[in-house]
Amino acid sequence: EGRETRLRVVLRVRPLTCTETRRGDQQVVHSLGDGAVHVSAARHDATFGFSAVFDAGASQEAVFEGSGMRQLVELAMDGFSCTVFAFGQTGSGKTYTLMGPLGQSDAQPAPPALLGLMQRSFTCLLEQSRSRASDLALSASYLEIYNEQVRDLLSPGPPCALPLRWSKSRGFYVENQLSVEFESLEAIVSLLLQGSQRRRTSAHALNRHSSRSHALLTIHVRSRAVSAHPAPGQGWGAQGSARGACPSKQGTLCFVDLAGSERVKETGSSGELSVEANSINRSLLALGHCISLLAKPRGKRTHIPYRDSKLTRLLARSLGGSGITLMVACISPSSRCLSETLSTLHYASRARRVTTRP
Repeated sequence: EGRETRLRVVLRVRPLTCTETRRGDQQVVHSLGDGAVHVSAARHDATFGFSAVFDAGASQEAVFEGSGMRQLVELAMDGFSCTVFAFGQTGSGKTYTLMGPLGQSDAQPAPPALLGLMQRSFTCLLEQSRSRASDLALSASYLEIYNEQVRDLLSPGPPCALPLRWSKSRGFYVENQLSVEFESLEAIVSLLLQGSQRRRTSAHALNRHSSRSHALLTIHVRSRAVSAHPAPGQGWGAQGSARGACPSKQGTLCFVDLAGSERVKETGSSGELSVEANSINRSLLALGHCISLLAKPRGKRTHIPYRDSKLTRLLARSLGGSGITLMVACISPSSRCLSETLSTLHYASRARRVTTRP
């Protein structure tokens, strides 16, 4: 607590798709073990290091355990502000890593082995809450940033734009955002699927189900551990708490599924899709700019321009404040995606140098 903590950055390399294999794409990304990955292609030969690297054969469970996600859940229960965000080119496996396969519904759930970081974290959170002797209140809020508008994915009716405010005590926050309480795994998974189905997606040349918005699902964890029998002499504490009550803790666990970075000419996008792509790329550029400045030593940092986009405002605390953050960088191993893959690797390498004070 209060010590400088680096962003934890892990890398996931998806398998070559059937289309890429049929087309004859070469695999240019190779895992070297011990968190290292090597990119070898014409005029490009580079090695990058991360906290962990998950290659094409890694299971969803291996990613959950090896990324440190379980520890993040426990820290959220201890009152810390925790964030995990998935970043990478469109079609690189971000949504699959976080949620599992597409097409899930309450009536047609995904096979347990394919569940993503979100559902596994929910299970871990509820198991931990039952094993700890604590009064726990859990609630969830879910929003998307689409064309620089913040929209609630859980409120009934058509999504409408919500104002983004700033206060000295809360930092940046979304006004009038709906927060829904839940007590079971079925309830929170239902909220996740309900919100995801309302999220903006479109098909283009690189991805048949491309996310056209950034989505943020936040789990609010409020707990107050109470012991039935106070230690001798405890009784009423200095703050008036009875029965040996511990102070309440309020933590958050935020999952951020960033829309994919993309080159408009490669996606074949035009009209509204092109406007969406440009909006996505602008906000990702603003995020990259903030990360670059945060990666500098504290004494050499200039002003961090969080206000340049709604995305960076909402991630301000996670990136440079008092939170604990895990970044999952997702890439394609295909030679055709080399430029975007290198861009993601450089982006993720810079993020490793960012520090926060939880």
